[in-house]
Amino acid sequence: MQVNAPPFNVSHFSINADDLERAMNFYSKVFGWKFNPWGPPGFFLIDNGGFGIHGSIQQRPEPLTGTGVSGFECTISVEDVDKTLGLVVANGGKIKFPKSTIPTVGDIAMFWDTEGNYLGIACYEKPSS
Repeated sequence: MQVNAPPFNVSHFSINADDLERAMNFYSKVFGWKFNPWGPPGFFLIDNGGFGIHGSIQQRPEPLTGTGVSGFECTISVEDVDKTLGLVVANGGKIKFPKSTIPTVGDIAMFWDTEGNYLGIACYEKPSS
């Protein structure tokens, strides 16, 4: 695994999961991601079509407890926030903050995946010419 990124930029993210099959099913259905086993048992590289930040999904070393945010909060760009939120709910996720619009940024929303991870989605405004 080789990642070429400038210093001080995020170059990789990992999603921790209690139930890897459930989590991979969720992300496959919501974002169309594919997963390839790599390295130690319980570790999969995310194939997002070669776009964005390099990522993985891995077995959580111990169960998540409590309700606070744990780990990094990531935002994934999407083409349609409403459609993606529908897929989140249909596949077992829970919406925390419904879609809202931030002027000059775009539409955003936040949710929990099936493993209790908190993340966002955004449909960014296109730059004006």
